[in-house]
Amino acid sequence: MAKNRKSQSAAIHFGPVLKVVLLCFVFGGSAVGYVWQKGQIYQLGQQIRQQEVQLAQMKDSNQKLSDQLAVLRTPTMLDRRVHELNLGLAPAQPSQIWRLPEPRYASTAGTNAVRDLAAQQSGEEAAP
Repeated sequence: MAKNRKSQSAAIHFGPVLKVVLLCFVFGGSAVGYVWQKGQIYQLGQQIRQQEVQLAQMKDSNQKLSDQLAVLRTPTMLDRRVHELNLGLAPAQPSQIWRLPEPRYASTAGTNAVRDLAAQQSGEEAAP
């Protein structure tokens, strides 16, 4: 005998509805996650671009300051500043310059090399 549709329970109709609702949540959540992720990627791209522009400005500023320092270190500029500030500095006279002799040899023995050099300069025999 055929069953009457009116006598069927409501749980049978509730199952497909539940599946549709869950699928909608899954697809909706995926869509929201996708849009959020794209927004984050865009924001990070903007931050990277801003940092690159800032880096380029800093490099340019650093180069300008380096060029300015090189100009300020030239002998002519130093002489000009000495005269502007009236420091009374002049080139050293030949009698004011001390010339130090180079050691005849360089030993790799470390502290023994220093002792040997000191002994040679004082005229003593180096101790082994």
